[in-house]
Amino acid sequence: MTTGIRLDDPADPRLADYAALTDAELRKRYERDAGVLIAEGPHVVRELVRSPYPVRSLLLAEERLPAMAEVVGHLGVHAPEVPVYVVTREVLVEVVRFPLHQGVLGCGRRLPPRAVADLVATAGRLVLLEGLNDHENLGTLFRTIRALGGDGVLLGPGCADPLYRRSVRVSMGHVLHVPFAPAPATAVALDLLHAAGFRTLALTPTADATDLRDLAVTAEDRVAVLLGAEGPGLSDAALGGAHERVRIAMDPAVDSLNVAAAGAIALHTLPRR
Repeated sequence: MTTGIRLDDPADPRLADYAALTDAELRKRYERDAGVLIAEGPHVVRELVRSPYPVRSLLLAEERLPAMAEVVGHLGVHAPEVPVYVVTREVLVEVVRFPLHQGVLGCGRRLPPRAVADLVATAGRLVLLEGLNDHENLGTLFRTIRALGGDGVLLGPGCADPLYRRSVRVSMGHVLHVPFAPAPATAVALDLLHAAGFRTLALTPTADATDLRDLAVTAEDRVAVLLGAEGPGLSDAALGGAHERVRIAMDPAVDSLNVAAAGAIALHTLPRR
């Protein structure tokens, strides 16, 4: 088993990708400008290695090297140019600026964004999001979408970066396997979906919407589920432009569900393709 590249200086420029992970504004600028993403924890790093995103480096606390031997060995065979940096726990905390208990990080290279038309052309089950700017909800949704048969995500105006560290972590790395594309406007995305034969379902808690359980949908139907941010929900353009407004039946004492929970129920209710 390789011992990796031992580093002792937290200011070593080779560790710059991992610096100050809790400084949200700094990280957003750095990751955008450098074209990188961060995977945190053993499971998420394994998903990075399995994903289409090229691995740029790994950073391991020295005591975690044996547990990650399989991943390190895989990189040694399939991507020997990828450095594996090994540091003491003290150096790791100085670099990332918080006690990283799992002691395992990976850095990947971002890929160019997909075009909406390309994603629409190849998918059968899509989710169109509007204004979803909470990284944890976004990460949970991506994990749910992969688990329940979704083929991709269209990110409408106001959506957060799904490859930001917190989204990647909360998704357990599954965001790295779900294709997504930025949609410049909801109306544009709906036009493309309708032209491709998608049936568009806008989720809303309003009482006059169709009960999700009453929808007649087959496994062969191409379906896109529209979800809005908690609080404002979907825009008038989304609610008016979709084929149907759909609600999840619930106790009237509760006005709405968490957006990730609503997405999970909707996708689970639709028949798998």
